Amino acid sequence: MLATDPGASIASIAAEAGVDRRTVYRRFASREELLTAIYEARLTAVEQAIEDARLREAPVAVALHRYVENVIAVNRAWPVDLTRMLTDDAIRQRRDVSVREVDSFLRRATDEGLLRRDQPEGWASALLPQLMHLVSRQMPELSPGQAADVVVDTLLHGIGTS
Repeated sequence: MLATDPGASIASIAAEAGVDRRTVYRRFASREELLTAIYEARLTAVEQAIEDARLREAPVAVALHRYVENVIAVNRAWPVDLTRMLTDDAIRQRRDVSVREVDSFLRRATDEGLLRRDQPEGWASALLPQLMHLVSRQMPELSPGQAADVVVDTLLHGIGTS
């Protein structure tokens, strides 16, 4: 609901969840507190997706597909307004740690020859999240694995060496 209506009220969120708004207020003192909890849950899911992908130790192609599949599942489970989410300094700092981890992995992918070296610095880091976001929203009929196939194929054939 918050992905389609970031300004949704606590009352409408509660109604969508099938609970009384007092139930929501018992757990969250304010709308901002609720949003922070949602953003933190999404970040925890992303951190788990990165950990499960084993970006540092798994073969690059395997880790890339696993990471993309995991993040697509997170995007679908937690479809929040990322721009709004990142206005919170603590949330943004925590997210930046994950971004650095993925950037490091993409440098590894380039060093190991999976991605082309002749692309502008940071291009893969800018492109990959956009592809994952696009397929998450525009192709809901695809399973996360199928959607990951599309993203990885697009990434590798667009800036890959193969």
